[in-house]
Amino acid sequence: MINRFIEYTGKQKRYSQHTLTAYKNDLKGFESFLMSYYELDDITLTDFNMIRSWIVMLIDKGMSARSVNRKISCLSSFFNYLKRNNRIKDNPVVNISPLKVPTELPVYLKEGELINLLNTETGSDYSSKRARFIIELLYNTGIRRSELINIRIDDFDKNQKTIKVTGKRNKQRIIPLSQEMTNVIVRFIEETENHFDKKDDFVILTNKGKQAYPRLIYSIVNKELVSLSGSKKSPHVLRHTFATHMLNNGADLNIIKEILGHSNLSATQVYTHNSIGKLKSVYNKAHPRAKLNKGG
Repeated sequence: MINRFIEYTGKQKRYSQHTLTAYKNDLKGFESFLMSYYELDDITLTDFNMIRSWIVMLIDKGMSARSVNRKISCLSSFFNYLKRNNRIKDNPVVNISPLKVPTELPVYLKEGELINLLNTETGSDYSSKRARFIIELLYNTGIRRSELINIRIDDFDKNQKTIKVTGKRNKQRIIPLSQEMTNVIVRFIEETENHFDKKDDFVILTNKGKQAYPRLIYSIVNKELVSLSGSKKSPHVLRHTFATHMLNNGADLNIIKEILGHSNLSATQVYTHNSIGKLKSVYNKAHPRAKLNKGG
């Protein structure tokens, strides 16, 4: 049943492979829990108390509220699927409330530090040039790691200075590029074509000329950013950094929303917290009354 649900979800909902894999792992994990704790090998017999016990176990293991809520959402979708197909009478997740998720401000890199890094010389070998290119493209566009991996050469339009990316649920969007970033992409594609005799048509490739994979991108970004301050050095931090720096430098929130590919503005508004912090700092340093009060 789980495999049929995953197949259905992939075809009807058009979820990414990453999401489908997560769903399958969540459901298999819940299935194992039922067997271990209740000696139950039929998932259709799940009840409210079993799900609540599973949630308590996840929390006791230290899982974050956000991750637990994702698993609850997965279960809800699965049992709705079973109900529509007359495998169960009621969805046992209906009365399960999601956990309250504490507000976490996005972690981002300091503008000066990142610019200095991008202005430093890099190695002349392909791997070094690829690493620097990845940092530049992520920072200049705010795209996700999965979107970066799937960009093909044909998605780049040097005349229009745009790049097409495919986001969550296969939604496509066009991101504008500066002339400088356009030139960077043109040079990198030329470098790639000169480096490989035979390759895939993706922009980011492995050392063997194949499409890059998530762990490789994470490793490259983490290594490139290791010298910068801050605890997190993941590709997603560069997405947060892009949005925060854009907002701090006067970009409209709706424009940032469109570039990031957010479905609603509330997902983008989290960056205003960081911007407000900067505004307060500037105000306290510049406003006469603020300086007077501080001095008193």
